[in-house]
Amino acid sequence: MSSNPLNKYFRQPAIHMELPSQGRWWRPGSIDLPPTGKVPVNPLTARDEILLRTPDALLNGVSVVEVIQSCCPAIKDAWSIPNIDVDALLIGIRIASYSNILDIDSSCPHCGNQNRHGVDLGERLGYVKCPDFSKTYRGQDLIIKMKPMQYFAVNRENSYTYNEEKLIQTVRKSDIDEAEKIKLMTEYAKKMLESSIVSLALQTEFIQLDDGVKVTELEYIKEYYSNIEGEQIRLIQKHLTNIYDEVRPPDVAVACEACTKPYDYPLDFDFSRFFVQGF
Repeated sequence: MSSNPLNKYFRQPAIHMELPSQGRWWRPGSIDLPPTGKVPVNPLTARDEILLRTPDALLNGVSVVEVIQSCCPAIKDAWSIPNIDVDALLIGIRIASYSNILDIDSSCPHCGNQNRHGVDLGERLGYVKCPDFSKTYRGQDLIIKMKPMQYFAVNRENSYTYNEEKLIQTVRKSDIDEAEKIKLMTEYAKKMLESSIVSLALQTEFIQLDDGVKVTELEYIKEYYSNIEGEQIRLIQKHLTNIYDEVRPPDVAVACEACTKPYDYPLDFDFSRFFVQGF
């Protein structure tokens, strides 16, 4: 305990929230989940708000990790967060820091009028649910069971994809000869395929053979995905997409202030704008 006589004035948890994962798929020691199953969430500090406005830190995931660990003391290693918990935690932190209402700006698809609407984040938080990973994929006499990916892996894949796409845009606009461009584009396609294989392997809990043996080793699973037909990969990816789509939050239903016509607005959690209020 701090001996600072001012410590009783330090920030206190503003809300307590359940995680979609309910503590499953976390690495041992990465979270101290209270007996209630609800994680205490503190408001942002001024330092946290500055971190969320630092582009480089947002891109490499450092700011998100540091802010979550700052606001949720029960979380000891935010890099280990299952991806299904990240949005829920950030929504909870914003509610704890500001309010339940998030103002969004949108353009009416009917008349083009610019509208501002208040979205109830408490209601949106209720839509963030855990996908049903008990649903297995069956093919080639195998049973494949999926799992969520941890944040460090999600962030690594996103950063890798961003950097590769940025590189390829530069190549397209450059004056290098066409043969070199084709070579670089081919290498890009190969790297993106390898990235997809790694991502799929990291989201595979096990592959069960017809004799009941379960393969859990990451390297074996990656090797399997690298040596099966493309159609099989697409079917497994579709199975995983379907699992996530079943719990995907609906778009926000709004109405235009000018023409009064209703329309749906997809709420995208761009964290650099999501936490724009504050210091």
